[in-house]
Amino acid sequence: MSLPNESRKSLIPSFLYSSPSLSKKTSLFDLETLTTTRATNRHAQPPISSSSKSFVVPAPKEKIEMYSPAFYAACTAGGTLSCGLTHTALTPLDVVKCNMQIDPAKYKSISSGFGILLKEQGVRGFFKGWVPTFLGYSAQGACKYGLYEFFKKYYSDIAGPEYATKYKTLIYLAGSASAEVIADVALCPMEAVKVRVQTQPGFARGLSDGLPKFIKTEGALGLYKGLVPLWGRQIPYTMMKFASFETIVEMLYKHAIPTPKDQCSKSFQLGVSFAGGYVAGVFCAFVSHPADNLVSFLNNAKGATVGDAVKNLGLWGLFTRGLPLRIVMIGTLTGAQWMIYDGFKVFVGLPTTGGVSPAPVAATELAKV
Repeated sequence: MSLPNESRKSLIPSFLYSSPSLSKKTSLFDLETLTTTRATNRHAQPPISSSSKSFVVPAPKEKIEMYSPAFYAACTAGGTLSCGLTHTALTPLDVVKCNMQIDPAKYKSISSGFGILLKEQGVRGFFKGWVPTFLGYSAQGACKYGLYEFFKKYYSDIAGPEYATKYKTLIYLAGSASAEVIADVALCPMEAVKVRVQTQPGFARGLSDGLPKFIKTEGALGLYKGLVPLWGRQIPYTMMKFASFETIVEMLYKHAIPTPKDQCSKSFQLGVSFAGGYVAGVFCAFVSHPADNLVSFLNNAKGATVGDAVKNLGLWGLFTRGLPLRIVMIGTLTGAQWMIYDGFKVFVGLPTTGGVSPAPVAATELAKV
């Protein structure tokens, strides 16, 4: 029996969604048992011999075919929800963080920052900029998650099954970085308006008057003034977010959870997604924080440069100002994003992200299938 070329290609990165449970009773790479029924139904084709072992694993019977246009559309929709909803929900923390970065003399701590904002702007002050936050991060999430799945598959196909398994972490890193380059172009204009609205009282009430005013004072290209620092913040953040999440989840299922992934309930799997996402978010906060300070400074000060930001904040301040709050914020944010994203995937009939990957096999063995 031989798989069609298109089917073989579509299953190359199957390690990304593999399940460890079959390895207990039936070898995951021995397709004899898994394909006997198919072979019987085709009458003329005998079962696969037990010597034919392969990296290829039959796709699970899901409502949506893996790596189909519908699959990428579902991932895009899940990314839109996960990023748009979580960033919007954490707007109060974001407002305090941005003000601590811009005016540390006034906003000296998290508690005093909340107190000052409440006293000067009332409860509404905590939700300033929520509209550009929602629109900007929804667009970013759509590109980030949808394109990550696309590039992960694309780079796996290029590498081939043996190297895709051997260098899976590099594929996670390359796929997430490629997706984030595009995602930040979608985010940047809304991020610029959001920071200006949140940190300059009286500048604008929100997006409707803030966007025209921003363009009038700095031009349309001014909306992309912070794109390079945004790349500097988001690309390392996203690479850490996806690669560490995939690795942490794989290690949890392999070493900490006694039950194979596909035997765990969906709610338990979503709990693992949240836990893995939270730990990954803490790493992300450390990696991306200096660039986050730069983005806030540049979007708040007209005509400011990176040199001005470093001089004003200082090297130590660049790495530490607002960091504790951002660790809490990004850890919670990232954990919630992965739980929402995987929750949406489960809802539409797709497996959760991550799991135990199979051992690599030689490319010559793939040809036997």
